[in-house]
Amino acid sequence: MVNWLAEVEQRKEQLFEDLFRLLRVPSVREDDKATAEAPVGPGPKAALEEFMKMAQEDGFETKQFGPWAGRVEVGSGEQLLGILGHVDVVPVGTGWDTNPFEPVVKDNRIYARGSSDDKGPTVAAYFAIKLLRELGYEFNQRIHLIVGTDEESGWQCMHHYFQHAEMPDFGFSPDAVFPIINGEKGNVSLTLSMASKAQEGAQHLVAFDGGLRENMVIQDVTATVKGLQPSVADLYADFLNEHDLKGHVDINGDEAVFTLVGKAAHGSTPEKGRNAATYLARFLVEFAFDNHAADDFITLLATELHEDFTADKVGVAHHHDVMGDVSMNVGIVSYRAEKGGHIVLNFRFPEGTTPEVMGERFAKTLSHYDFELAVGESKEPHYVPADDPLVATLLEVYENQTGLKGHEMTIGGGTYGRLMPRGVAYGALFPDSIDTMHQANEFLAIDDLLRATAIYAEAIYRLTR
Repeated sequence: MVNWLAEVEQRKEQLFEDLFRLLRVPSVREDDKATAEAPVGPGPKAALEEFMKMAQEDGFETKQFGPWAGRVEVGSGEQLLGILGHVDVVPVGTGWDTNPFEPVVKDNRIYARGSSDDKGPTVAAYFAIKLLRELGYEFNQRIHLIVGTDEESGWQCMHHYFQHAEMPDFGFSPDAVFPIINGEKGNVSLTLSMASKAQEGAQHLVAFDGGLRENMVIQDVTATVKGLQPSVADLYADFLNEHDLKGHVDINGDEAVFTLVGKAAHGSTPEKGRNAATYLARFLVEFAFDNHAADDFITLLATELHEDFTADKVGVAHHHDVMGDVSMNVGIVSYRAEKGGHIVLNFRFPEGTTPEVMGERFAKTLSHYDFELAVGESKEPHYVPADDPLVATLLEVYENQTGLKGHEMTIGGGTYGRLMPRGVAYGALFPDSIDTMHQANEFLAIDDLLRATAIYAEAIYRLTR
C-alpha cells in the first residue's frame, strides 16, 4: 500500500517551487486596469498564464479559454472528473508583516496572499496529479484540472468556461475544509441606498468609507465629521479602549477624521471578524447629524446591522436542519454628504428561503428607515447527498489518512464545487487548521499543505479507478 504522505514529503521542495512561483504573481482583480485582453485586470490573467506555463513545462496537455480560465488534461475514459481551483486573490488590505506577494516560510507556515485561498490548495491538487503520473499510475477516467481567475468576485471565469467546455460528471474544488463540504448555502447581496436630505443638526457627516469586497468583513474604516467639540478625542479613546479596538482621530479646526481598525474575515463567517464600520457607527450614533441620510446610515449600521450575524434583527433569519442558518455580512459602506450613502450586505442562505423573500422581509422590518433596496444576482443553495459515491469515497480517503471520522458539512462560503451537479469542496484546511482566508498575514501551514496533497493524490487515484 502506498504511503501517500511519505511520497509527498520526499518531493516537498518541488511542491514549494511550484507554489511559490504562483504566489509571487499579484493577482487581485483591478477593474480600473481591465481591458478586453485582461477583463478583470492584468494580475489574474498573469497568474493563469503562469499556471498554464508551469503545466506545459511539466509535459501536460493544456487548453486555455481566453484570459478567463484554463485547464490541465490527463487520463482517458468515459467519465470526467473535474477539479476546480482559482488563482485570483482578494485585495491585500492593511496589517501585513511581510510582502504579501513574496512567500515567506516562518514557524512552519507559508505566508502570502493566496497561500490558503486558493493557490496553495490548487497547486496541491495539481501536484497530486504530477505525483500519480510520476509513480506510474494510469488514470482510467479523464481529469480536467480547471483554473479560474474571478472566483473572488463574479465567477465570470467559470461562466465563460462552461459556455465553451464540457461539464464534469463529478468532482471537487480544493477551496474549503476537510473532511468535506457537500452543502453550500445560497449567496446574495442586498444594496441599500439613501439619498441626501438636509435637516437641522449640530454635526455634519462629510464622508464615511469602509470595505474592499462584499464577501469580506470590513477591517478598516474612515469617517470625516464637522462640528464636533475637541473633547471628542477623549471620548473616542475611551470607546476604543472599552471595545479593545485600534484607531485614532485627527482634529483640524472644526473637522475630525476618525479611523478604526477591526478584524477581517471571510464574509461567510462574519462572526469571526470585527466589523470596523459598525463599530465606528456605534460611536458616531450618539451625535445628531444635519442630514436625514446620515442619521439613517449611521443608525442602521450601529443598531440594526451591528453583529446581527444571523440576520435576526433585520427580519431575514431562517434555519434549515441540515444547512443551518442565514448569515449576514456588512461588506461595503460609503457615504458622501452631497450624494447620500449606500451599504452592501452579503447573505448566505440555506434551502427554505429565497432572495426575493429575504428582500421583502428586510424592507418590511426596516420600513421606518428611508432607503431604496436592490437585490443582486444570487447563487442558489447546493447539496450532494452524503450517500453519493463521490462523497462516500472522499470521506473514506480522509479517514484513511487522518484517522479521524469523516462527516458531511454545509458552509456559507461558495466554492466552484457548486457548479457541478455532483460537485463538492474538499480541503485544503483541516479541522485543527487556523483559517486566515481573506485576512492580513494569510498563511498555509506546511503540514496542512503536505497532508492535503497526499489526500488529493489518493482521492484522485480512487476516483479514477
